[in-house]
Amino acid sequence: MEEEQKKRPRLPGWAKIVIAVAVTLAVTVGGAALVLGRSGMALVQGYLLAKFAFVETDADLNKAVDGALNGLVEGLGDRWSYYLDQESYQSTLEHRANNYVGVGVTVSYEREDGLLVQDVTQDGPAQQAGVVAGDLITHVDGTSVAGDARYQATNLIAGEEGTQVELTLLGADGATRTVTCTRATLKSDSVSSKMLENQVGYVRLENFYSGAADSFREKVEALQAAGATSLVLDVRSNPGGYVTELIEMLDYLLPEGPIFVERPRWGVETVHQSDADCVDLPMVVLVNADSYSAAELFAAQLRESAQVPIVGEVTSGKGYSQLTFPLLNGGGLGLSVAAYCTGSGHSLIGEGITPDEELSLDTSDGTDNQLQAALALLQK
Repeated sequence: MEEEQKKRPRLPGWAKIVIAVAVTLAVTVGGAALVLGRSGMALVQGYLLAKFAFVETDADLNKAVDGALNGLVEGLGDRWSYYLDQESYQSTLEHRANNYVGVGVTVSYEREDGLLVQDVTQDGPAQQAGVVAGDLITHVDGTSVAGDARYQATNLIAGEEGTQVELTLLGADGATRTVTCTRATLKSDSVSSKMLENQVGYVRLENFYSGAADSFREKVEALQAAGATSLVLDVRSNPGGYVTELIEMLDYLLPEGPIFVERPRWGVETVHQSDADCVDLPMVVLVNADSYSAAELFAAQLRESAQVPIVGEVTSGKGYSQLTFPLLNGGGLGLSVAAYCTGSGHSLIGEGITPDEELSLDTSDGTDNQLQAALALLQK
C-alpha cells in the first residue's frame, strides 16, 4: 500500500497575484525581446534609465524622444524616411489634405511697403472682412510689415482656427482701413489652369495630395471645352504626393498600358494599368530640379507611354514611396516601404529625368524661358 500524499499548503491571495503579475511581465518582456531584439530592447532600456536614474528629474524626456527618433531615421541611411514631431505631423496632415488655416489671401512681396494682395479666396475670412485684390497689407495686429518684415508677415497672419487677426490695409484709392479676420480652415486647390495664346491650355500642378486628380481632370476638361488644342503640364517645384492621385491622373491622360510599378517589402509586385480612354492632345511637361517623387514619375510616364517631350532641368531622382505611421507621442514616422518604377520597370533613383530640352529658368527679360521653349515645341 502506498503512503497517503501530504496536502500542499494553500497560497494566500496576495501571493497568487504577485505570481500572476510576475509571469505576465516575464511573458511580455520575453515576447518584446523576441520581437525587438537586443537593439530594440536597448532603446527601451535607455528610456527607462533616463526616466528613473537621470539626476535631473525635470529633464524634458519628450524632447529626448524626438531626438532619439530623428537619430533612428538618420541611422537607417535613407534620405526619404523622416520623423515628424507632434506639431509637424499635424501640420503635414493638413497640408496633405490640401487644407490650411488662414484668412484666404494670396500675396506678393513686390512692394517694399507691405504685402500686396493678389487674390482673395471666395467666401474666405478675408473676403468676408472686405479685403480685395489690390489692397496692400501694411500692418498685422499693429505690427508694420514693411521692408524686410514683409517676409515674416505670413507667419503673423497665420494662427489657430477660430482666432482673430487685425489687418491694416491701404486700398487702391489711397485710403487706409483696418479689418478683423477670423482664421478658418480653408481648402486650397492644388491645380490651376489658364488658356494661353494659340489655344494652348496651361495646367499647373502644385502637388499630388488629396483631391488633386479630380481637380486636374476638371481643369483639363474645362480647357478642352474652351477649345484647347494642346496642353502644357507644369510640375516644376512639385513635391509629389499620393500614389493613388498619380495613378488616377496617368490613367486619365494615357492610352492603355502599364503606367506604374510598385515593389513593396511585404507583398508582391503590382503593375498598375491605364485603360484605353485618354486625352488625345499634344502635350509638353515642364520640370526642374525640385520636381520630386510623383511629379517625376508623372513626367517620365507621359514620355514613356505617349512620347510627350519634357522641358527644364534634371529632376531629383526619387524612387521609394513612404508610409507615415502615427506614433503614440502624437508624432509620425515616415518610412520607405516600397520601391517604385515607371510602367516598363525603369527606376529613377540616382538619375532622375533628363529633359528632352534641358535649360535653366531665366526670367530676366520678363518671360519664362522654359515655358516659351515648351510652347515652341508645340508649334513644331
